[in-house]
Amino acid sequence: MQDSFALAGLVIGAFLVSIPCGYIRESFRKFSIPWLFFAHLPIPLVVHFRHLAGFGWRVIPLTLLSAIAGQMVGGRYKRRVKHGRKTSQRQP
Repeated sequence: MQDSFALAGLVIGAFLVSIPCGYIRESFRKFSIPWLFFAHLPIPLVVHFRHLAGFGWRVIPLTLLSAIAGQMVGGRYKRRVKHGRKTSQRQP
């Protein structure tokens, strides 16, 4: 049971750490050096937390997917802030 909570915390932590990196990454040209830097910045931190929690390589797919999801959410938020929120207005 305690492993389940630790795994959930690890996955949520990977997601939350990746959001700011995705937000910053969206400011750079795709596949440039800074873009790659911010895409890979949260990975060592997630690996460190995984080792601290005592998990092996079997949880890597979960943490990787959550880190990618965090990057996507951060990038989407940056695009939404940059271009303005699309709101649909109802016609009377």
